[in-house]
Amino acid sequence: MSKGSTELPSRTAARQQASKTKKPKPRKKRSILKTFFILLFAVLLIIAAGLAYLVFKADEAIKDISTVPADTEVAVPAAESVKKKAVGMLLMGIDSRSHGGGLNTDVMMVAVFNPNKSATIVTIPRDTIVDVDGYRARKANAFYADFYMNALNSKKLSKELAYADAKQEVRNVMSKLFDIDLKYTAVINFQGFADVVDEFGGVEVDVDMRMKYTDSADGTNIDLEKGFQLLSGEKALDFVRYRKSNNGKNMSSDFDRNKRQSQVIGALTDKLKSLNGVTKLSSVIDAVGNNLTMDMPSKEIVNMMTTYVGMGRDEVAFIPLEGTWKSPYVYLSDSALAEAKAALQAKMAE
Repeated sequence: MSKGSTELPSRTAARQQASKTKKPKPRKKRSILKTFFILLFAVLLIIAAGLAYLVFKADEAIKDISTVPADTEVAVPAAESVKKKAVGMLLMGIDSRSHGGGLNTDVMMVAVFNPNKSATIVTIPRDTIVDVDGYRARKANAFYADFYMNALNSKKLSKELAYADAKQEVRNVMSKLFDIDLKYTAVINFQGFADVVDEFGGVEVDVDMRMKYTDSADGTNIDLEKGFQLLSGEKALDFVRYRKSNNGKNMSSDFDRNKRQSQVIGALTDKLKSLNGVTKLSSVIDAVGNNLTMDMPSKEIVNMMTTYVGMGRDEVAFIPLEGTWKSPYVYLSDSALAEAKAALQAKMAE
């Protein structure tokens, strides 16, 4: 008994001591796991809230972007949606600054987007003489303004309907020029272009020459040094618009402008692909929504956003149309026009 009474307390004490030394480790491990899962859950909540916010922001922006009235919007069949089928679009840039150029389209592009996340974009010199069946020949940048005024004065349409009519007519002209079905028209104003660049934190480009030009009539004040640099929104706008200097040196052309437009759009595409952060995305959505209109149903705009998100510069083929300048027009090269047509049609057929 004496021995047993001596051994039992010793074993009990040993087990108690071992228990004291082993129990804290599982507690610590459970505590770390618990903390990790709490943090993970919190991050997921933040992401979910951010995505919900972005969806809300996108929905709000789309209401401003789409010019198709909600009560007249017709559902696009699934097989015909931009999610499943390539789509041709006309893209126009308008100088809507306070001293700007009215409805003349300083930027005009024809694009085909394919749901395999690729696109072909053809840039058209603003002074190109365009002569297609059914329309009077004129400069490319004059069609939109002319059609709008005709819709107001001759067709007696309201301003809203006149804008819609003008977009449709310009799209018809460009469809004939490139022998391709253009389904939608997008119009962005110059201020919107500058705002988007600023929301991206600027854009890095290689300025190909010294650019210095002022014009008090429309408030233009271009002053850029030559070389690779980060440009703000206004400076990027100056870069793509530059055509001439006040002293007659460092003259540019529509062909140079088109190449610069492609360079900036390519850089912005890469920035969009790498963009992260709810706040930044929200700001970009705001900048776009306030300055862009499309005659595309709102649901298709959503489909367009979700289908092409993540598309980078490498997936976009830019084709600046070339030709010959003979004042006051640019006469397109037959071979250049044929190449552009073939490229657009091939992208549509993929």
